[in-house]
Amino acid sequence: MTDDEWQAFVTTEAAKAAGAWLEARGGLHRPIRSLTLADLEALADTAIGRFIVLASERIRERQDADELRHLLLM
Repeated sequence: MTDDEWQAFVTTEAAKAAGAWLEARGGLHRPIRSLTLADLEALADTAIGRFIVLASERIRERQDADELRHLLLM
């Protein structure tokens, strides 16, 4: 996956996480202006958390690939 493809994937996944958070609280139909600051912070935490998980997985996969490449070249 290219960097651009990964960015698009992560953006979509973060949006899905935010949507799931809203849906779980019955808020998909509510206007954004009706959310409290605490709601917006929780929503942001959810999206950021999803990004961190995906970025961590990508880093680990790249490290695993680098380690495997190193072992194969030995």
